[in-house]
Amino acid sequence: MLRSRKWKVVLGLLTAVVLAGGFYTYHWYSGVKETFNVSMHQKVEAIDSSVTKEKIEKKDPLNVLLLGVDEREGDRGRSDSMMILSLNPGTQETKIISIPRDTRTVMEGNEPEAGRLDKINHAYAFGGTNMSVSTVERFLDIDLDHYVRVNMEGLAMLVDTVGGITVDNPLDWYDEGDYSEGYHYKEGEITLDGPQALGYVRMRYEDPNGDAGRNERQRQVIEAILEKGNQIGSVTKLNEFMSVLGNHVKTDIDLGGARDLFFHYRQASQQISNYQMTGRDAMIDGIYYLQVDPQEIDRVHHMIMN
Repeated sequence: MLRSRKWKVVLGLLTAVVLAGGFYTYHWYSGVKETFNVSMHQKVEAIDSSVTKEKIEKKDPLNVLLLGVDEREGDRGRSDSMMILSLNPGTQETKIISIPRDTRTVMEGNEPEAGRLDKINHAYAFGGTNMSVSTVERFLDIDLDHYVRVNMEGLAMLVDTVGGITVDNPLDWYDEGDYSEGYHYKEGEITLDGPQALGYVRMRYEDPNGDAGRNERQRQVIEAILEKGNQIGSVTKLNEFMSVLGNHVKTDIDLGGARDLFFHYRQASQQISNYQMTGRDAMIDGIYYLQVDPQEIDRVHHMIMN
């Protein structure tokens, strides 16, 4: 069970502009609106906004797909982390379900790769956010109402914008090249600049908890960014922060929708739980996959639907 403040972390990239009290000048508000409604706003065919609007008006449960995407120079990118945020104001409950990136499933969409069995994180490489949404919907037999996509490269810029962050590192390891080969990430409280933070969240193979550990480190960094962001003391710095968000975050939610989510769905913060989907290691044609049993898929389906 997570504390109530984790609600702000999960929805922070959507609601920071609403919660950053003290800056509600017309000039600043206009800039935020421009960032949300123009720079960040990007619809996808797989999500029917009219259906989502009806659900929000009735305060029905909502499912939001959170994508952490690693798009490096010269690379189409893959979804590094994939989570479903299931909000139910009626039961005052939020469920955060993490889907392992190596999960083997059927690709869904209009691209040539549709119908093939592959890693779920490859859906983004094949068909972007639209195919990721469609593939997750098919995998779990659910409807997704919103998505939020964060380019992990943008995390480095956000960290530098707020002047660095401090995190509690649960592991002791030496970097293999995600930041700088041989760099020592010491166990305990460490201070990171942007590139160091990116190496911190990208590390995978030294973590005995695999994807679960990586997801936790990403959550740590995002939480630390938001905590430092709330301390920003000038409109200039805040505009710089919003500019980075505009360049590295995409969502089908506009500023009005973000406000609606926070004000009408914050009841769901009363009970917040995390769940990491599990499966069996499998080597198929020389490629590693995580094979998720039908019973596990059915369990998560009902977890989201109920």
